[in-house]
Amino acid sequence: MRVVVADDAVLIREGLIRLLEEFGCEVVAAVGDGDRLVEAVVEHRPDVSVVDVRMPPSFTDEGLRAAVEARRRVPGAPVLILSQYVEVSYADDLLADARGAVGYLLKDRVVDVEDFMAGLRGVAAGGTVFDPQVVAQLMVRRRRDDPLAQLTPREREVLGLMAEGRSNPAIGRQLVISDGAVEKHIRSIFAKLGLYAEDGDQHRRVLAVLAYLRS
Repeated sequence: MRVVVADDAVLIREGLIRLLEEFGCEVVAAVGDGDRLVEAVVEHRPDVSVVDVRMPPSFTDEGLRAAVEARRRVPGAPVLILSQYVEVSYADDLLADARGAVGYLLKDRVVDVEDFMAGLRGVAAGGTVFDPQVVAQLMVRRRRDDPLAQLTPREREVLGLMAEGRSNPAIGRQLVISDGAVEKHIRSIFAKLGLYAEDGDQHRRVLAVLAYLRS
């Protein structure tokens, strides 16, 4: 897996490079500002980019804005935001093209390296992985014309766990229900959101999660 790393903190950047290389990834570029991130994505077309939110010059939301610009120039370029902060405005922009291949994890809540790498691979494969705190912040911005109004409370729970990148068995364990019950809820979610079988299950899963995060 070819990866671009964008973080202005040298120790964190170098630590990520070593971690990724230990797991067999090739870090094709490591940068410390948004402009160079965009350039690296355009030049290298990586399988995924790991991006911090706050970078020079103002240390506010340059990383997120650069990620949005990178996906504008390279449509669908996979991006995993890894930050200490939740910045919802440009997170919405990352979701706006409905292509998937996006994630947003909080640094201080990543407690398992294997889980982080699984999330990174999921984003590289076109999936979505969002920390529950990021999901909560995004949901505060819910529109009045909520496209998920037809979902039952349990279906919303299942969809929320899908947004966190959980597999069907993991969702079942979390909610203490069978794998069959999880699959039934997911089929119902797809039907209520008008996502049909010809789109493919993985694509429908991504579209359902994006509808949830953007609602």
